[in-house]
Amino acid sequence: MADQRRGAADRSRRAFLRTAGLVGTGALAGCLTGGTDTNGGRSPVSILAAGSLQHALEHGLQPAVDVPIQVEAHGSATVARMLAEGQRDPDIVAVADTALFAGPLSPPWYAVFTSNAVVLAYNAETDGGERIAAAGPERWYEPLLDETVSLGRTDPEQDPLGYRTLFTLALASRYYEDAPDLRERVPTREQVYPETALLSQFETGSIDAAVAYRNMAVERGYDYLALPAQIDLSDPAHATEWYGTVAYELPSGQRIRGSPISYGATLRTSSDDVRSVFATLTTGQYLADAGFLRRGQFPRFEGTVPDPVRDAVSASTTTVVS
Repeated sequence: MADQRRGAADRSRRAFLRTAGLVGTGALAGCLTGGTDTNGGRSPVSILAAGSLQHALEHGLQPAVDVPIQVEAHGSATVARMLAEGQRDPDIVAVADTALFAGPLSPPWYAVFTSNAVVLAYNAETDGGERIAAAGPERWYEPLLDETVSLGRTDPEQDPLGYRTLFTLALASRYYEDAPDLRERVPTREQVYPETALLSQFETGSIDAAVAYRNMAVERGYDYLALPAQIDLSDPAHATEWYGTVAYELPSGQRIRGSPISYGATLRTSSDDVRSVFATLTTGQYLADAGFLRRGQFPRFEGTVPDPVRDAVSASTTTVVS
């Protein structure tokens, strides 16, 4: 039971992340950031990315490449809208749901490069967090229903974590025999925070628990409950019978159906530096170190991929330590 309650946030990974500078007060602030150009005046490669990727890119990807990068992070639905409206023109785009590449982005190709799991992170130092821990992975929803826990989540109109939270709640009502309609009863507007600031609410004492991605809890060393695979959206084996039974409609009218969590990335410009960064972004060990889930078929291409990109990724893959 103790292993389930703490998930996979083992001490060795926490030590690595603290050394890398991933655990800090401002860790999930959404902003435009870029390292100092110490590479002979080379222009930084700009990346517009999902908020849940921000720390991994800034503190894991940047040390792994010899090119300066500039990261701007938002909820992935916001990323898609910013691009569709011409507000940003980055070299690389990385989103937390490849469904957003079906519209409004519609790139000619992209790489599926990592996965994640929905978890319930909690602050073990608060009464509400203690109630979540005591309830465990089989009864975690009960403290949320009796309003003894202040919960944080993200906006389903802004990012995939927001609508995946609703998916997990709906699936949990089916998975737990005595659970009521959690998708209807748990969410309130007061719970909503930007994805890039969600877990920082623990530091302010604003919330006891948050529905988050596994990597977000791992990066900050927070305790979390690993949820059953049927409801955490991490396992392709449950794609049809479980995940595919729930859906959410975005303000754009696009209907998103539940599926295994899949992060995707594509290029908008092409140069040796951009391809080099993209190759490491989609294959790097930094992803596993940051708590993302890697499967053997990653990265997987969809669409017609330019040969120089495929070659760069292939060359990078052969050097990755699993």
